[in-house]
Amino acid sequence: MATKPPKADPVQDAPQVAGPKHEAAGLTAIGHTLRIAQQQMGVKRTALTLLRVNQKDGFDCPGCAWPEPEHRHTAEFCENGAKAVAEEATLRRVTPEFFAEHSVAGLATRSGYWLGQQGRLTHPMYLPEGGEHYEPVTWDRAFDIIAEETAALASPDEAVFYTSGRTSNEAAFLYQLFARELGTNNLPDCSNMCHESSGSALSETIGIGKGSVLLDDLHQADLIIVAGQNPGTNHPRMLSALEKAKAGGAKIISVNPLPEAGLERFKNPQTAKGLTTGAPLTDLFLQIRLGGDQALFRLLNKLILESDNATDERFIAEHTHGFEEFAAAAEAADWDETLTATGLTRAEIEKALSMALASKRTIVCWAMGLTQHKHSVPTIREVVNFLLLRGNIGRPGAGVCPVRGHSNVQGDRTMGIFERPAPAFLDALEKEFGFAPPREHGFDVVRAIRALRDGEAKLFFAMGGNFVAATPDTEVTEAAMRRARLTVHVSTKLNRSHVVTGARALILPTLGRTERDVQSGGEQFVTVEDSMGMVHASRGRLAPAGTRLLSEPAIVCRLARRVLGEDSRVPWEEFEKDYGTIRDRIARVVPGFEDFNARVARPGGFTLPHAPRDERRFPTATGKANFTAAPVEYPKLPEGRLLLQTLRSHDQYNTTIYGLDDRYRGIRNGRRVVLVNPEDAREAGLADGTYVDLVSEWQDGVERRAPGFRVVVYPTARGCAAAYYPETNVLVPLDATADTSNTPASKSVVVRLEQSSTD
Repeated sequence: MATKPPKADPVQDAPQVAGPKHEAAGLTAIGHTLRIAQQQMGVKRTALTLLRVNQKDGFDCPGCAWPEPEHRHTAEFCENGAKAVAEEATLRRVTPEFFAEHSVAGLATRSGYWLGQQGRLTHPMYLPEGGEHYEPVTWDRAFDIIAEETAALASPDEAVFYTSGRTSNEAAFLYQLFARELGTNNLPDCSNMCHESSGSALSETIGIGKGSVLLDDLHQADLIIVAGQNPGTNHPRMLSALEKAKAGGAKIISVNPLPEAGLERFKNPQTAKGLTTGAPLTDLFLQIRLGGDQALFRLLNKLILESDNATDERFIAEHTHGFEEFAAAAEAADWDETLTATGLTRAEIEKALSMALASKRTIVCWAMGLTQHKHSVPTIREVVNFLLLRGNIGRPGAGVCPVRGHSNVQGDRTMGIFERPAPAFLDALEKEFGFAPPREHGFDVVRAIRALRDGEAKLFFAMGGNFVAATPDTEVTEAAMRRARLTVHVSTKLNRSHVVTGARALILPTLGRTERDVQSGGEQFVTVEDSMGMVHASRGRLAPAGTRLLSEPAIVCRLARRVLGEDSRVPWEEFEKDYGTIRDRIARVVPGFEDFNARVARPGGFTLPHAPRDERRFPTATGKANFTAAPVEYPKLPEGRLLLQTLRSHDQYNTTIYGLDDRYRGIRNGRRVVLVNPEDAREAGLADGTYVDLVSEWQDGVERRAPGFRVVVYPTARGCAAAYYPETNVLVPLDATADTSNTPASKSVVVRLEQSSTD
């Protein structure tokens, strides 16, 4: 039976701590999944909904972007995917009466967990200037308000249009089309905060900013390196692919500052063995210091070059550029510097080398542990160097595998959600729709916050997401948002961003993935692109959470008609009526989507072309895959300081907090904890259970403080600490970003720990 939402915020001042786990999933995960699902949906709705997740005739999980296999299990979902579905398909509702009872100021004192647990939004809501409560508003009036503020802008570039990775291909294409017909490329998205570094590095080196492997490639690999990633929490279905690869003889190297249960042993809940003993995954664990990955791969490359017959000379000669400059840089790699940068031993690195040399087919997977440092882009370029040396791009069982974190974040970028669009894409838009899109680059996430802060942007519109909680430098970001004339959020559920508002604010409730989408042209479906470039349909089956919800495509179409008026050259009314007409236009604008409607109608959808993978053709500036040679960088800590990474708990998906436990790390009933190496804690005079303030240090001299964190002595790498976001986003300076990609450097924050007044 479904339960009611909490009335009070849970107390989090005394987290309970046990040792970290050494296995993931299994019966415990099944029990936790069912308990959470039943609390939100009830027994019958749980069964009907979860059995449709990731099925060919069902809906795409609104969680991570890991691909589905050709042959699906009856239960083709993971624990955290089930939590995401349960939170969307919940029977709890946030109605106008809720907002009448709770002021915006009162809601702002609540935790993100409490806000999210209240349920689905049911009505468009409006906060007038000077108002204390949101009040119900009609859709027509909501669009009028947006049109009023848009008309008052001195330039379209004073508007910012943000996109979350949940947005479908159809909605994303319409959204960027609207923004560009309005006249701006201010289209920041969540990619700016996660895999922008991957896209930047891969576009330069192999010519396409996406991974080069398919799911079957993992099953065929001899060696899989998982770097800076925790699949057991963030991409749990990936563990099944790793288990299958291991069964086929693959070796796995894990490179991470923290040991993670999912990479130690996987208890697959789909098999008898999984429910008992499970399968060990990692063959070699390299407990690297934060930010040491570039140094590691640079030295491995030096050692490969020094090994007999270790490089693929024919591949290098025929398909690559820049080898000589790269080889000279690799030759200069220094053992002592590498050991300092990585915290590894010589024996560990030599073992990794022997495994790399023994492999004929190697894949490197990574996530935020590689992408959120100042030197992230050269780090990923060095990973590409490592693969190019032995011809491990463009053949089965080998390649680059950046693992995307949100279900359609890659598809949104493919559809044109990008502040720096390619000229060819804009040319195609102009040819198809008959207007001249703007050519000047727009704002990414960090630049959008600066623009709001400085009064250069006045309207903020978010298609999904929780912008305020996802972004760095919380106090700066919140102050920036409050300077806006109007903030608008298209959302399914309440979150922190709804209570940090501009002078006026709107909340526009939308359909979720689980829900049936019926327009005047009949029942519709949408499409998504997974982390490996597979495009497929998603069809919700549940009745909408309320009668006043609109789909994301419908919201964009009605907004565009109201703001752009009769002068628009785009058939918005036709698009709202029949999403197939949107796909017809996508097919003529976006390469790889030819005959879109027919191809996506096939069960399982289709694979987008990928020239490096499919043809060993590299569409770079040189026409070849590019070796690169950047100076080796790694964070250097002042004495008495630690390097902090922000991360998720197991009861969390991005900024959505499902619960207050981190089961695999042994944390219960609290999130304000900081994981510290035992030797670092001893040297600082901090016992397990001590309460400290985390204070970040950066070149601007501004004190950024996160108070009241319980020290948890934990087996992280020396000199490194870890704590959960969004609570620690306050410590990440807005201007501390990765070179080239401008991604916030959330994995290398220099902090000092001060005894807390709450201790």
